Amino acid sequence: MTPLNPGATLGVLGGGQLGRMWSHAAQALGFRTAVLDPDKHSPAGLVSHVHVCADYLDAAGLAHMAAQCQAITTEFENVPAEALRQLGLTLPCAPSAEPVSVAQDRAREKTHFVNCGVPVAPHAVLHSLDEVQQVHAPLLPGILKTTRLGYDGKGQVRVATVAELATAWQQLQTSATPTVCILEKRLPLAAECSVVLARGFDGQMVHLPLQVNVHREGILAVTEVFEQALPAATEQQAFKAAYEVAQGLNYVGVLCVEFFVLQDGADRDALGPLVVNEIAPRPHNSGHHSIDSCEVSQFELQVRCMAGLPLTTPRLHSPCVMLNLLGDLWFAQGAQASEPPWPQVLALPGVHLHLYGKTEARRGRKMGHLTITAATPDAAKGVALQAAALLGIAAW
Repeated sequence: MTPLNPGATLGVLGGGQLGRMWSHAAQALGFRTAVLDPDKHSPAGLVSHVHVCADYLDAAGLAHMAAQCQAITTEFENVPAEALRQLGLTLPCAPSAEPVSVAQDRAREKTHFVNCGVPVAPHAVLHSLDEVQQVHAPLLPGILKTTRLGYDGKGQVRVATVAELATAWQQLQTSATPTVCILEKRLPLAAECSVVLARGFDGQMVHLPLQVNVHREGILAVTEVFEQALPAATEQQAFKAAYEVAQGLNYVGVLCVEFFVLQDGADRDALGPLVVNEIAPRPHNSGHHSIDSCEVSQFELQVRCMAGLPLTTPRLHSPCVMLNLLGDLWFAQGAQASEPPWPQVLALPGVHLHLYGKTEARRGRKMGHLTITAATPDAAKGVALQAAALLGIAAW
């Protein structure tokens, strides 16, 4: 595509924190921003030049975005792919509707991974209770997941027996039409990691440094990023697999590919091979650190992709640790919400606080993140542990 110059209007579907940080990056490069989101108080809508307050499939809202914008992206994986398909008839979309529709269906996602030749956990797609009752024992213990609308640990149940599997299947059924699920075998994990990459309309790809992640109750809690956080061979395997996944989708935009690092045999500390867990067709929570630790953030890469601008490889200039800030922190003192001790946290060296402008703190709600940069990995982790103690976040 012909590159868009500053002054053009770029649009995003979804008004959450990812859209807010994307808007800041786009505006820093001189672009106008437009947001389509039904929430009149959405974090991205509050900071953008234009907020189209409408449903994602509202015909008038989509027409307004098409008239205002020169390119479109999304910040939320569950925005209807049909909205991108309609906008894509007249505007460049990064990503387009097809890869987003793949990411929205775990069964299609797994099929894509297999077709790309990247390793996945043993699994089975289940359409009925009869299929549930015929599951083979080697897939258990496992995790039963809905194929659609599951994220941050939602729509998932751990099961150890066929009886538990049948009960979980019934729990996940939400309508008269059977909810298709996928059963994934639980594997012995040594670590979790993610690759955030960007792919342009011309096929060029770049990536952030490998991110090592800690999840709690299905929600990202901690990300650590520094050179040789995992062995070089593991890193290269992750980058290669992520590129294969993006290439196979003919993807344009920022994509996160999440991996499990398996244990190597009986040694719980030894690292074995990788398996791909899932993709997110947008910037990702684990890449938020890049705003403060890299020369180019994941959000600037997203802007560059959709505007057809050159992609440069992000250089990590500082080892870092990122802490997710959930609404639970506002209730550390009791039932009444109160502000966490920001002055004490901000007194620590290398601390970068990002709050998302959400009007109400709720338990489990992502309210912000904290990135700690330092000269060495040990120094970054040391300050991060101090910040975590002040905030009431468990050590890792």
